[in-house]
Amino acid sequence: MDEMWGRVYCKKTPCWLWHAINHDTGEIIAYVFGTRQHEVLQKLWALLLRLNVEIESVFSDDNFAYHEFIPEDVLQTGKRNTQKIERKHLTFRTRLKRLARRTICYSKSWDMHTIVFGLLINVLEFGRKLV
Repeated sequence: MDEMWGRVYCKKTPCWLWHAINHDTGEIIAYVFGTRQHEVLQKLWALLLRLNVEIESVFSDDNFAYHEFIPEDVLQTGKRNTQKIERKHLTFRTRLKRLARRTICYSKSWDMHTIVFGLLINVLEFGRKLV
């Protein structure tokens, strides 16, 4: 699990993507948008539980929200096991200019941000073509 930010409306309004990938295959299992608070992580966790995904361990960075919500016997923090998801972040930032760190591009609304990002995930991850 990890989170990455993009901008919505202006540079001062970040929108965080929280997503979980299968560590073995690198496929995105679930994702949600929101702030960088633990409530959004709870939504992602609930989504994973509804999908009946077997969660043996969670690899993440040292964000405070993970420590507050995910059980300690499942959570493993550190950079050693997050290479795949960080590489995915770089791919997203390369393909979608509004996610680049130093740019004047940003989404004008939360809805458009989630729609465009959802389309990018569907095209890159699931090979779905846009008609």
